[in-house]
Amino acid sequence: MSRSYNGALMASVILVFALGSVGCEQEGPAERVGQSIDRTAEKAGDKMEEAKEAASEKAEEAGAYIDDAAITAKIKADFLADPMLEVFQIGVTTTDGVVTLSGEVDSQASIDRSQAIAGGVENVQSVRNELVVQVAE
Repeated sequence: MSRSYNGALMASVILVFALGSVGCEQEGPAERVGQSIDRTAEKAGDKMEEAKEAASEKAEEAGAYIDDAAITAKIKADFLADPMLEVFQIGVTTTDGVVTLSGEVDSQASIDRSQAIAGGVENVQSVRNELVVQVAE
């Protein structure tokens, strides 16, 4: 083969590599689609994380509601079991561990006893006592 042919062949190979390396630096449609898919996957991951956090918060709220209902039920059962309080209608509500007692009782002793019973139940944070002594007519 001639030197000019070898030189031309070598120049062609160099030109192909040069053009190929320039083409690699430019983004083609496949690269843009790949980047779009990556962004979409990242957004979906973020949304899934947000949904997970929201679900956790709702589960905690539901757990707190169940705890409050259990506290209320325990206090009412204890009131019914107590001979001093079993005949009285005492309203009991619990929110975030705070118990509110309401209604009318026959004496200050009944108010004190109901306060002691409610305060002694597990997970009670505090007791708001709105009970009043019923005035005999």
